[in-house]
Amino acid sequence: QLETLEQEEQECVELRPHPTEKRTHIVSHQHGMTVTKTLQEGEAEPQCQSFCYSRAKLRGLLLEGASLLLLRVLARRQTMPADLVFPAINTEGDLCTSSY
Repeated sequence: QLETLEQEEQECVELRPHPTEKRTHIVSHQHGMTVTKTLQEGEAEPQCQSFCYSRAKLRGLLLEGASLLLLRVLARRQTMPADLVFPAINTEGDLCTSSY
């Protein structure tokens, strides 16, 4: 039983005159998970958005770290179950599915 407690992603694009920095912070709590996205373009004020997802919606959630572990296990077993689909959170912080 592996569970992601917290995940942080950071993406920087150094384009002049407006470098862009995008951060996504995902944290688990008693009722589910909160995803906070921060976007900063150049010297402008950072723009923040937060989303909360209930535990029911996240049942079976597969985030980046867990996905890497799963891929290693599948490679080691040299087998791939049919129709392997998990709920995931995309780079925009929205719920989506991840298919293998």
